[in-house]
Amino acid sequence: MEPEPPAADSRIIEDDKARPKWDNKVQYLLSCIGFAVGFGNVWRFPYLCQTYGGGAFLIPYVIALVFEGLPLFHMELALGQRLRKGTTGVWKHISPHLSGLGYGSVVVSFLVSVYYNMIMAWVMWYFINSFRNPLPWSSCPQDDPGEIPRCLLLLSVINVLGILNAIYFTTTFPYILLTIFLIYGLTLPGAVDGLTYLFTPKLKVLSNPRAWLDAASQIFFSLSVGFGGHVAYSSYNPQKNDCERDAVLIASVNSLTSMYASIPIFSILGFKATTGYWDCLDKNIKDLTIGFNLKNPALTRDNYTLWLDSFKARFPDRVDNLHLKECDLQRFLDQSASGTGLAFIVFTEAVAKMPGAQVWAVLFFIMLFNLGLSSMFGLVQGILTPFLDVPILSKHLRKEVICGIICFVSLALGLCFTLRSGSYWLEVFDSHVAALPLLIIVSTEVLSIIFVYGMKRFCDDVEWMTGRRVNIYWKASWQVISPALMAAVLLAFIAIQGAPGYSAWNPDYVCDSCTPNPFFLISMAIIWYLPLIPILMAGGYSKGIPTHDVVVLSMWTKSSFAFWNSFPEYFGTVVV
Repeated sequence: MEPEPPAADSRIIEDDKARPKWDNKVQYLLSCIGFAVGFGNVWRFPYLCQTYGGGAFLIPYVIALVFEGLPLFHMELALGQRLRKGTTGVWKHISPHLSGLGYGSVVVSFLVSVYYNMIMAWVMWYFINSFRNPLPWSSCPQDDPGEIPRCLLLLSVINVLGILNAIYFTTTFPYILLTIFLIYGLTLPGAVDGLTYLFTPKLKVLSNPRAWLDAASQIFFSLSVGFGGHVAYSSYNPQKNDCERDAVLIASVNSLTSMYASIPIFSILGFKATTGYWDCLDKNIKDLTIGFNLKNPALTRDNYTLWLDSFKARFPDRVDNLHLKECDLQRFLDQSASGTGLAFIVFTEAVAKMPGAQVWAVLFFIMLFNLGLSSMFGLVQGILTPFLDVPILSKHLRKEVICGIICFVSLALGLCFTLRSGSYWLEVFDSHVAALPLLIIVSTEVLSIIFVYGMKRFCDDVEWMTGRRVNIYWKASWQVISPALMAAVLLAFIAIQGAPGYSAWNPDYVCDSCTPNPFFLISMAIIWYLPLIPILMAGGYSKGIPTHDVVVLSMWTKSSFAFWNSFPEYFGTVVV
């Protein structure tokens, strides 16, 4: 009697044999690393180190990585790999009432891609103009208003033609350029001062709650959790794959990249601070030389302090009348900038003063372009995969066509950033399009795994995929530590927001001012509602809207009316 064949494992998904697969494991890892490693590693992390005590910032950063970022990242990779679906399909499979989580991720990814395209267009503009001599930003340039829209169009074409095909280059090449900047940056005057500033810990800063909040937010957004891109990427893996090892490897590379990028960045920022300090000294030396009729070689940078103290003691009135600037190297090192300000203002000023400025400008913006492009591929993939999972669309439209539609709709909406008010639009999107919605989406994801999918069932799935039992670290993080940290971050984020507003230029005031504006408030409300309403209305996709969803929606609506009523001068009063 022949033995019966072994029963098929019901957990193996066999109904999607036509689903694309990765050519090899390296392609998958590079795609995930390219999506995670982006602009924030180069300009956000160094800024936070500069703001929160240099090396001391690594303490909350590592804690947030271990107990928040890594567990949530592992969870997303495991879900996509186990269910082999995009973010909308994953949550609809778990429960139709959770469909809105997937749609929320898609909407957030799309809105982020709209303004991310604009930042990429700026990078492309700077790259193209880096070949000019002198560099146009070394003085006040006359912009061609048509250049940025052309850059946006070219980027859309690149996204359509290059998605996943250029990942080997776009992910690895920035590391080569970072190494080149590291070697050269260490030879610049002032590099040691910049690195000393970076690595000298100021532990008293750790008493500032904002340092811990920013550390948690940085690791959360740096890993690109909640966008759906990693869920999409892992869905193309075989189900029997060690997603735990992948999560640890990708998250480690992402964080080490941030630390590695900080060294050349601070070397060059140290150079910029030193040259600024020297320029300040030279101007004061010139004023003192003319004011006191000194011979030119008498007063130098080395003996400036001695001469100045002597003049102040003997001729205090004459020194005061010269209106000398206060030259302090520490003050120049403290001048921090984040985001686009670091890349397009501070760093470009430093590059313009470096020998062979054109070469270094070209290399810097090639590096930024590749970092942004690989992250852009992940955003587009997070939008594209859910559409490909819809049988009607995937049957009648090729993948390239759907990708083209996504990219060119993004292009059309992104044209608002090329207007004269474009910088304000960009600030609205950058400040509000992802932060709060993603925190809510990911918090809901964790709670859904615990209370809807079931923690035991999820751990059994991970054990089946990896071949190892889930250890206590992952269980404790998923079930207790990560939800608690997410709740703390969400509440702290809401608490520190303050009154809504945006920085606006005021010709009657010498500095920026924060101006409440009804157009801004409407924009912010639309951006918040797009991802949040699908979450609240998720139950409507299956058996009508459940009672608890109606209650939640009612509460949300009342709170929204309260929001409008707080600005009666703009909207009047809405009666609930």
